[in-house]
Amino acid sequence: MRYELFLSEKALRQLRALDKTVRQQIGQRVEAMRNDLHGDVRKLEGKSNRYRLRVGNRRVLFTLERGVIAVYAVKDRKEAYE
Repeated sequence: MRYELFLSEKALRQLRALDKTVRQQIGQRVEAMRNDLHGDVRKLEGKSNRYRLRVGNRRVLFTLERGVIAVYAVKDRKEAYE
């Protein structure tokens, strides 16, 4: 299944603040994830439909509903779960 992708304004701002190489890595991993959630994807404990994708020291936080991946944050691993 191929998922649609939606990025929130907050996630876009966080991506723009990163180095170009990190942005490219995240972009490649997100594109791979769109095909059947490939990659290091895990459901967050205690959250109904929230997931994370691990890309090095960064975490791409998203929700998954009806074939749509909605990215709401891109954070450093130390700040991602606060």
